Amino acid sequence: MYFKQFYLGCLAQASYLIGDGGEAAVVDPRRDVDEYLEEARRQGLAIRHVIETHLHADFVSGHRELAERAGAKIYFGAKAGARFDHVAVREADEIRMGDVVLRFLETPGHTPESVSVVVTDTSASPEPAAVLTGDTLFIGDVGRPDLLGARMSAEELAGLLYDSLHRKLLALPDATTVYPAHGAGSLCGRNISSETSSTIGEQRRFNYALQPMSREEFVRMMTTDLPEAPAYFGRDVAINRAGARELAQLPEPPACPPEAMARLAQRGATVLDTRPAAAYGAAHVPGSLHVGLSGQFASWAGALLSPETPIVLVAEEPERASEARVRLARVGLENVAGWLEGGIEGWEESGRELTATEQMAPDELRERLREGSELTVLDVRRPPEWRAGHIEGALNVPLADLPARAGELPQDAPLAIICASGYRSSIASSVLERAGIRRASNVVGGMTAWTAAKNPVA
Repeated sequence: MYFKQFYLGCLAQASYLIGDGGEAAVVDPRRDVDEYLEEARRQGLAIRHVIETHLHADFVSGHRELAERAGAKIYFGAKAGARFDHVAVREADEIRMGDVVLRFLETPGHTPESVSVVVTDTSASPEPAAVLTGDTLFIGDVGRPDLLGARMSAEELAGLLYDSLHRKLLALPDATTVYPAHGAGSLCGRNISSETSSTIGEQRRFNYALQPMSREEFVRMMTTDLPEAPAYFGRDVAINRAGARELAQLPEPPACPPEAMARLAQRGATVLDTRPAAAYGAAHVPGSLHVGLSGQFASWAGALLSPETPIVLVAEEPERASEARVRLARVGLENVAGWLEGGIEGWEESGRELTATEQMAPDELRERLREGSELTVLDVRRPPEWRAGHIEGALNVPLADLPARAGELPQDAPLAIICASGYRSSIASSVLERAGIRRASNVVGGMTAWTAAKNPVA
């Protein structure tokens, strides 16, 4: 059996290529599908099966394009309601490729149509080698039951999730390797581990959501203190149900001289600065939104940008602008109107205004707090991160909530924005600048640097 995990840090998303007997299946493909086709070709495999564990909300899948280019069938859980030719699978349906058997388990809970895929290499053992759990079971967590809106209550889905976990997945042998669809950082769970695989036995012992408890206790736990789902989740579900158009059909964004970009911005386009935080902080176009390519760019861009608003990219070089365009398309953002020709240097040479964001080191923050400064520390991490340890007196407003809650913040007093590493806090500084709050500093290195310097944590 050939088995490979493809992990995309930008989306904290995992997909899989499984093959034997000259055939292969791809599970949960991302939108840009060339890598699967190339890898299958290198391994002498023909992709004949494209499997979706559910209708993904946090990214646009490449299932339709991959199936068309490879001559493959698409498989969805029977309740998905996909609007294209596909195989609707139910409990115990199978795909056979040489000695490999892929057996479907219906595991609703994260969504009604969710399935898991049990992988058995019969040439090695009659016991399952692995299970691909989609968003039903993560490493250290389980899928959220609240991402469907009003179509089905979170309580009802949480009950189904409990049944799927205990009657289906935990019934597998403890040695079965667990391969989920997401890792740490995904909003499809609440506390997902950075590990990308585990075993049923390890999860039975260490996953908080699998500890002994009643169905009622589980439902209550899974429906309490859930962060709001990003607005783009519903849009991506709709795209995936219909099948996204081929990536090659999207127009290549043109280079925009500074005067052309200025006109687009005046007409309402969002200037999206994709450079590293230090470069953005040193000089950027006033009012631009900063989301660096180095981190979970696609997820945060999807959460903060509207698909109807044209986007103009600022990048270090043209190749990085092209990369940003693909990453935006992965979350359904296709309205890229162009990229700034000549970069920030070209903008400056054209005589147009630049602005900067102060970059504050943790030791400077410590000294200013000791001096009794009027400085407010704004922590933009998620509540579980904040509860695990934060600066005494810090105000917690998660980045996802910041655009709607910017009006709650001190408008004239200085702010020091902090997150785990400095990535989200730099995004937050640009969100606040766009909201008219300009006395905001980005704490370089975030809480990681703060705690490494032995500073106090509440």
